[in-house]
Amino acid sequence: MPELSRRQLFKNAVAGIGVLGMSNMFKNNLRDIEDSGFGLIPKRPYGNTGVKLSVIGFGGIVVMNAEQSVADKVVADAVERGINYFDVAPSYGDAELKLGPALEPYRKDIFLACKTTERTKEGARAEFKRSLKNMRTDYFDLYQLHAITDVKNDVDVAFAKGGAMELAVEAKKNGQIRHLGFSAHSHEAALEAMDRYDFDSILFPINFATFYKNRFGPAVIERAKEKSMAVLALKSMACRRWPKNDPLKEKYSKCWYQPLTDPDDIRLALSFTLSQPVTALIPPGEEELFRLALDMVADCKPLTVEENKKLIAMASGLDPIFPL
Repeated sequence: MPELSRRQLFKNAVAGIGVLGMSNMFKNNLRDIEDSGFGLIPKRPYGNTGVKLSVIGFGGIVVMNAEQSVADKVVADAVERGINYFDVAPSYGDAELKLGPALEPYRKDIFLACKTTERTKEGARAEFKRSLKNMRTDYFDLYQLHAITDVKNDVDVAFAKGGAMELAVEAKKNGQIRHLGFSAHSHEAALEAMDRYDFDSILFPINFATFYKNRFGPAVIERAKEKSMAVLALKSMACRRWPKNDPLKEKYSKCWYQPLTDPDDIRLALSFTLSQPVTALIPPGEEELFRLALDMVADCKPLTVEENKKLIAMASGLDPIFPL
């Protein structure tokens, strides 16, 4: 098949997000960011809960394999910058063990999210208890089914009798969980999970390349809007799958994809994600890229039509990390 022209790609991209409406394509939620004070990361509402989260979240992978003193400093710096949203999971190596002590002095002032990849009630219960202990807390602000990908093996099992959702709902009733959500890398699984429970939020890839080239994201955003769910964004700074023998792969070993590294490209990519109806985004787990995102957010402005066209053109030459 001959390669599409940029004009045709643009037309297809517009058609692909018709579910959001053409008027929304260039509508920028960046105008709705709430000022948190001079020099601080701004905040947005977390759905209809009354909670406000920093538009940049702290992914626990940032401190994975770090010395405790380094983890303590990175976390302290983030809190000082206005970060109040922290996300971790047992599958992130020793991140819980490093993040727990680092966050302990700030626990009452932050929104702590954790996850489970377990799909059965008993498996999730054991992981939940370990995470509470590792994170030195007696509750999570948000607990999520992690990496929902397949309807049969993930959604069906988690929602079946004796599934992980039973543990999550019970823990929410007894106050150990304040909000429930899930993360997903699949349209089908995400939409199915949303139909089965009124979750507070979804953690989902909102990335310019997957969005424009593969139409990956619009339907999930629209369903979340219909259900008044908050959208938390992943992979905003992802470029493509790692090319073979890329010398940067060793440098950015915490990224399973090739991240954007050019400051202008990063600014556009972050602006794109924050221009969608999302509460917050979580940058890559590399400390260098996380700090870069913190510095860049002040320069994120509503995208112009020309800037959107530039992102579409960039997407046309990439192999996005998620297909529809």
